[in-house]
Amino acid sequence: MGDTVTAAELEELLECDFATAVDALDHHVAATGDRRAIVYGETGETLTYAELGRTTDHVAGNLVALGVEPGSRVSILTTHPLVSTLAMYGLWKAGAVYAPVNFQYAGDLLAYQLNDTRPTALLVDRAMHQRILDIEDRLECSPQVIVIDGLHEGEFGKLVQPAERPDVRVEFDDPANVIYTSGTTGPSKGVVQSHRWVNGYTWVARTMMTPEDVVYNDLPMYHVGGAHFNVVRALWTGASVSLWDRFSPNDFWRRITETGCTTAVLLDVMTPWLLNAEPREEDRRNPLNKVHLQPLPANHHEFAERFGIDFVTSGFGQSESGNPLVTLTEQTEPGEGTPADLYRGLPHDRLREIFEEHGLLVLRGTDPMPKGIMGKPTPFLEVAILDDRDRVCPDGVVGQLAMRPRVPSLIHEEYLAKPEATVKAWRNLWFHTGDAAVRDEDGVFAYIDRMGDRIRVRGENISGFHIEEMLLKHPSLALAAVIAVPSADGDEDDVIAFVEVADGHTFDRAAIEQHCLDTMPKFMRPRDVIPVGQIPRTPTNKIEKYKLRQQWNEGQAS
Repeated sequence: MGDTVTAAELEELLECDFATAVDALDHHVAATGDRRAIVYGETGETLTYAELGRTTDHVAGNLVALGVEPGSRVSILTTHPLVSTLAMYGLWKAGAVYAPVNFQYAGDLLAYQLNDTRPTALLVDRAMHQRILDIEDRLECSPQVIVIDGLHEGEFGKLVQPAERPDVRVEFDDPANVIYTSGTTGPSKGVVQSHRWVNGYTWVARTMMTPEDVVYNDLPMYHVGGAHFNVVRALWTGASVSLWDRFSPNDFWRRITETGCTTAVLLDVMTPWLLNAEPREEDRRNPLNKVHLQPLPANHHEFAERFGIDFVTSGFGQSESGNPLVTLTEQTEPGEGTPADLYRGLPHDRLREIFEEHGLLVLRGTDPMPKGIMGKPTPFLEVAILDDRDRVCPDGVVGQLAMRPRVPSLIHEEYLAKPEATVKAWRNLWFHTGDAAVRDEDGVFAYIDRMGDRIRVRGENISGFHIEEMLLKHPSLALAAVIAVPSADGDEDDVIAFVEVADGHTFDRAAIEQHCLDTMPKFMRPRDVIPVGQIPRTPTNKIEKYKLRQQWNEGQAS
């Protein structure tokens, strides 16, 4: 599709089936209520579309009775993906906003997010309730706390009891979520996403699916990958979703086979973990035919051939801009990937046609690909590479990846309660991603590197600022600076911390490591803490992290 397509035509394409996830669910409840919607693999519990629709109606009605209103933000702190799914759709039916919290947070990190979100209510696992009690004196808000003991017990159990669905109409530009992304030079920011954002983010993935497909999900529901890319795309298309609490390399293929999963998302370290398993004759004997790999690893074709994957998608995903760039890679010929008796969903030729119809990139698994390939833009966004004065860079020149929507409310609305950050990100009417990238002469975009201090560990985008902030709570440290270094396992990062010791103290590695254990979730903890006499700074007192990276690289080479 070219630039001559009108906004009205793009809106019609975007909403050719439904405008919101709530509309889609209501349709499938009425049209195919007996079809399986969800299987919760940990217990085997299943919900049909009719049961899912009825239960989320009840959740919506009961939340309204507790004082939740349209536009209210409700925080969710749980490891239970089915509880999160019911809460998310229940909140949307009430016109409220889904605001999940990373279930690894505690202490100051948890207090910061709750104070920033200021939720009307907070749903929290019984096992995590003490974390809330521990930070009560730091909270600047007083949400109604609803303790989760299970699907049908206790306070959450009351939410699924019969209640009339509220008479609320959700519009495409109403706020749907607040998802927290990593900060780079400051605290994490809450990304306010509309219902159209959810539509745009899942649109390409939905075009690849039929009701025969089964989506596998073991990603956490506090991320857009789990909550929206997996759960919402399945339920939007009338397919089903197989929910699991966490990824298991040892149990992955049994889960895929037993629940009939045809499509899944694998993040960075998941792929090498699966490849490291001892090869088996039945490796290809599974129904998984479409896998999204983020980022696309160099050995994607090896992975696809070993496990019989027909298609791999990859691209660029972000809480602010959704899924603006995508590539479809046909890894195996028809019949040479997933066994014919297990293959379900659209055939090879139709999948290729869909991508080509919308001007998206289609490749073969054996084609040479640049490192970091992201693909071509979806029809709904203009994407460019900008220089430091926001001029479009010539092809082949590295700059900042930026974009702007061609229809309203497609990209995030704002950073919650941070107008200056919102204006800065949207300067000159472009949304600036903070990532360095390049465009080639064929219009294909490739990722180069992060431009700030964002770090990616085990699928989590984290902020060097937050780690430094937590380190400096230890009384023996005067200054801290963290950098990302290549991980030994996969294409992501490890964290290295450089610290200056405060006057009158000595460096005590064991004490600092214990402090990290006590104050940080596992994915934030530094792999190593390195004491230095002085952290390098500019004359204006800005830390020169490039010098720390040089120092670390020199230490590895020696």
